Amino acid sequence: MLSKSNRLTLWILIAMVIGIAVGYTMHTSMEEGARKDVADNLKLLTDIFLRLVKMIIAPLVFSTLVVGIAKLGDMKTVGRVGGRALLWFISASLVSLVLGMLLVNFLEPGVGLNLKADVSAAAEFAGKAQGFTIKTFIEHLFPKSVVEAMATNEVLQIVVFSIFFGVACASIGDYAMPVVRLLESVSHVILKMVGYVMNFAPLGVFGAIAAVIAIYGLDILRTYAFYIGQFYIGLAILWVILIGVGFIFLGHRMKELMRRIIQPVTIAFSTTSSEAVMPKLMEELERFGCKPKVVSFVLPLGYSFNLDGSMMYMTFASLFIAQVYGVHMPIGAQLTMLLTLMLTSKGIAGVPRASLVVVAATLGMFGIPIEGIALILPIDHFCDMGRSATNVVGNAIATSVVSKWEGELGH
Repeated sequence: MLSKSNRLTLWILIAMVIGIAVGYTMHTSMEEGARKDVADNLKLLTDIFLRLVKMIIAPLVFSTLVVGIAKLGDMKTVGRVGGRALLWFISASLVSLVLGMLLVNFLEPGVGLNLKADVSAAAEFAGKAQGFTIKTFIEHLFPKSVVEAMATNEVLQIVVFSIFFGVACASIGDYAMPVVRLLESVSHVILKMVGYVMNFAPLGVFGAIAAVIAIYGLDILRTYAFYIGQFYIGLAILWVILIGVGFIFLGHRMKELMRRIIQPVTIAFSTTSSEAVMPKLMEELERFGCKPKVVSFVLPLGYSFNLDGSMMYMTFASLFIAQVYGVHMPIGAQLTMLLTLMLTSKGIAGVPRASLVVVAATLGMFGIPIEGIALILPIDHFCDMGRSATNVVGNAIATSVVSKWEGELGH
């Protein structure tokens, strides 16, 4: 007899297969205009699921992060846990970025490739990227209104406010306990809502897969097979590195952790949104043995600072476009680009294709034609699936390792 969790995972996998079959049937049997209309309606299923998830993200991040910081107690503990988490995040980010850079230099997927760019399709991302600088990024980091940040689901801004609020609660001790207890109750209610929302996951997965295949067909995968294949080779290497390092710290329990996060990884892969599974991932990590106070503190931080799959993709995609246009990038310039991407990539979790906006902005900074984004737009959805799943794996391992460092990992 399958458990409720395993049943949902099975339904998600079934939805993926049915989505591919329905999408392919539509692509081969319907006129282009008709199938685009149907695909838009199918995407409504995905939009509803993602909206349901996004409505609980802001209160969940705020309540759990504040409670996590307050329960850590003194500022010394908050600083130590935060420092260890950031040490992991920065190290993993650098490994991801460097891996993407090495692969694209070694494999040279863009050299001699004759692809036609749909410049009009890139206009959206080029427009968003204009005026995107380090200065505007830093200004955007700090919220001018927490209400606005929550209304627009600006995860990084919510994290900044929550850290200040949590530290203030921890510093005044007993006076803040009624607020902390209230927020703890709120977090439990939100997590209960997660179970209800996750029941819609198979419909969201079906809509996303069917819509993409209906519009592009399976040929899009064959056309860009070389690029997609090399990117997924890179992701596979990154997974080996992350799991290997995780095994060093967690030992035989690494296998149990990967088993527990199969469902969140599958949903993130299908919906191209790692943020969509953050509530479910919190539950699974606590069941794995991570103490709630550590999970509540480290995981929300990870969603802003530890996007391993997205980071590897951004160096891979940026240098791929440079190769297609024959723009020579010396190693020094590539390293500068790498550090720029590390800063500008924060806070993009859960926003499908947000990576493309960051890539477009970075291309402009380094004199690479921004319209090159159009070259990777057709298959970005399939790459986004892999990088979203990798983000989930990276954050799960990071939270578990920090819990182990803190001696807060139960059995």
